[in-house]
Amino acid sequence: MKKILVIIIVALSLQYIHAQKAPNVIVVLADDIGLGDLSFYRAMHADKVVVETPNLDKLAQSGVAFTNAHSPAALCATSRYGIMTGNHCMRSDFPWGVWGAYEKSPIKANQLTLGRMMKKAGYQTAFLGKWHLGGDWNRKDDPDKIYRGPRWKPELDVDIHQSVGGNPQSNGFDYSLTFPAGIQDVPYAVFENSKWLPLADDSEIGYISKEEMLKKDVKLDKSEGLGDTNWDAHDMGSLLVSKAVNYIDASTSENPFFMYYCSQAVHLPHTPPAELNGQKVSGSYATKHMDMIKELDIQMGMMIEALKKKGIYENTVFIFTSDNGGLGFRNTLQAGHQPSDIYRGSKNQIYEGGHRVPFIVAWPKGIKGDKLSAEPVIAIDIMATLIALTGQDELAGKVPDSHNLLPLLKGKKNAKGHDYLIVQGGTGKEVAIIEDGWKLIIQIDKKDKTDKSRKPIALFNLMDNPKENEAQNLINKVEHQELVKAYFEKYNQIRDNS
Repeated sequence: MKKILVIIIVALSLQYIHAQKAPNVIVVLADDIGLGDLSFYRAMHADKVVVETPNLDKLAQSGVAFTNAHSPAALCATSRYGIMTGNHCMRSDFPWGVWGAYEKSPIKANQLTLGRMMKKAGYQTAFLGKWHLGGDWNRKDDPDKIYRGPRWKPELDVDIHQSVGGNPQSNGFDYSLTFPAGIQDVPYAVFENSKWLPLADDSEIGYISKEEMLKKDVKLDKSEGLGDTNWDAHDMGSLLVSKAVNYIDASTSENPFFMYYCSQAVHLPHTPPAELNGQKVSGSYATKHMDMIKELDIQMGMMIEALKKKGIYENTVFIFTSDNGGLGFRNTLQAGHQPSDIYRGSKNQIYEGGHRVPFIVAWPKGIKGDKLSAEPVIAIDIMATLIALTGQDELAGKVPDSHNLLPLLKGKKNAKGHDYLIVQGGTGKEVAIIEDGWKLIIQIDKKDKTDKSRKPIALFNLMDNPKENEAQNLINKVEHQELVKAYFEKYNQIRDNS
């Protein structure tokens, strides 16, 4: 009898594998992970690696790892708009980001998103994790009105039982498990298919205060406000990855699935769990920040393991990148770990450390592994690449900023990345245009909301000066003025014709 059952299970598994031809796709967007946070990349420039990421290292070795990849911006909310829509941040009505969960979404109702595009291709679509693209919530005092309010004080007149718009469901995702502003800001609650998911039987929607959170060893990174009374940021990564694994386990051969997984790691508050998947996490390294990197790596291992158990790993496109560069915390640096690897700067800065990030693509059935690429790419390229993968060439014109990486991944002769890149900084309101190894940094007037006032402030030759040493800032060198002028005019033309 047991032999018969085994034969039946194997037969069903083979039937599932053969029935599915289009690959599943998982896009992972880590939070605040720098190039040097992955031991695969760090080992290229360091004799001693402090933080090990074995699961991500194996993923990199099994696919194509890009060494000149960038996030759209050096901050997360802006980058998330770019990745979700395939557009440069400057195309948004809010080019410097939408930061609160209760703010108007920068994504228009008729705009192409990853969810809408993959759904159009016949995929089952899922979003899991940090949304950070605003949203619509009803007011408590007037349920017929959408709440909009100031972020400088606790926002309490919001009905957080359900998001009514500007959420994953309204952007093409069939299933979602969402932290509307991550684990760092209100609402401190989890939402499944846009509805509040109580964390425990006795959960209520209440006031989450700094004092109460400190009792759980959670230091709020942002404002006090509404949330689940059982909120504990230590538990969110475990919940998130378990939902992802469950989604993989429940997938069928009828339609391939697309999962956009936005991890809570490694953003503040740094709240690593005691263990995850039977492995110790908290206390593994000298700082909680580094422990969170380990948690992220374990999450990736759990998802890959689930794909392999399901028998679909070989035909799954797995893309891993980060929303911006790593965190330059003093205690982490003192422990010998370098989140930005050899590069200057970190999250929120226009220097390479603020936006040069890991970018890994693995697809055992479709691309040869163990390859490095130094071609310049940017995370908005995910959109055009998946458009090509799903054979929807008619949509390519809707995302002209996005570059199809499939020829590069397939090893096609003469395949290239971008001719030039445009990246955005953070609160300092700088942008950069990078071409042929030259990087021109442009200052946007912080007080000019139209972004019309711009001035070149730095020119670096990244081929000779990859660390952007300020002593080699060539902006005032007479022999480079034509170059400065050409790149500045090129940026302005692209920006003003957006």
